[in-house]
Amino acid sequence: MSSSQTGTEMQQLLEIMARLRDPERGCPWDQEQDFSTIAPYTVEEAYEVADAIERNVPEDLCDELGDLLFQVVFHAQMAKERDWFCFDDVVASINRKMIRRHPHVFADAQVENASEQTKAWEHHKARERAAKGGTNVSALDGVPVAMPALVRAQKLQRRAARVGFDWEEIADVIDKLEEELHELRQALQDEEPLARVQEELGDLLFSGVNLARFLEADAESVLRAASQKFDRRFRLVEVQARANGELLSDCSLEQLEAYWQQAKLSLDDGTG
Repeated sequence: MSSSQTGTEMQQLLEIMARLRDPERGCPWDQEQDFSTIAPYTVEEAYEVADAIERNVPEDLCDELGDLLFQVVFHAQMAKERDWFCFDDVVASINRKMIRRHPHVFADAQVENASEQTKAWEHHKARERAAKGGTNVSALDGVPVAMPALVRAQKLQRRAARVGFDWEEIADVIDKLEEELHELRQALQDEEPLARVQEELGDLLFSGVNLARFLEADAESVLRAASQKFDRRFRLVEVQARANGELLSDCSLEQLEAYWQQAKLSLDDGTG
């Protein structure tokens, strides 16, 4: 598709959105929405893009990217109605940002590799945050509270690490993980209040995310893979039980464990 065709298609999408929001001729559902009601759909569409990527289905990815783009257009239209900004302002803003943060491409700066570029990128972001926040600036500014917990934890840890707040060796990270597990066990043994136990569990999970970061693994992806592995195995356990005319709820723990071990062998995915 040529650039002129892209521009025409984009203009049509903007016109469709404006029509949907038209007070007299629009769609009642679209007319009723605001930023807070649309935000969950925006997050959902982003996850569906990630899912299409993981499934490696180009047709679905194209479709889901379109849905995500529509979310951007929806927010821009609502902002335009309030005289805040319009879609062109959104595009102009990201254009300026990309040029500003890539001086090695659009200016005379030099970077040797991707690692140096990452450091330079974070430096540019820090300068931008400082410009917005004056003197009360934190390395953690700009990490959204509404992020999924695993993603936010890893992002907070990365930000802290970039200013030197980090363990030196992976053994230190594992020691911290074991320390948090011990504290959780101690809280349970001492019959601490539920809130205290949950706090210790949160510390343990946070340390687990930190281990993933140290291994240069994405904690969200790691947990997603583990969940998918459990899904596959549990479904096979159900199949085995049905083949024997049994309900899982009627099986003993020993029988369930036997089914589980058989599922692991049958799938033979090389994992524990």
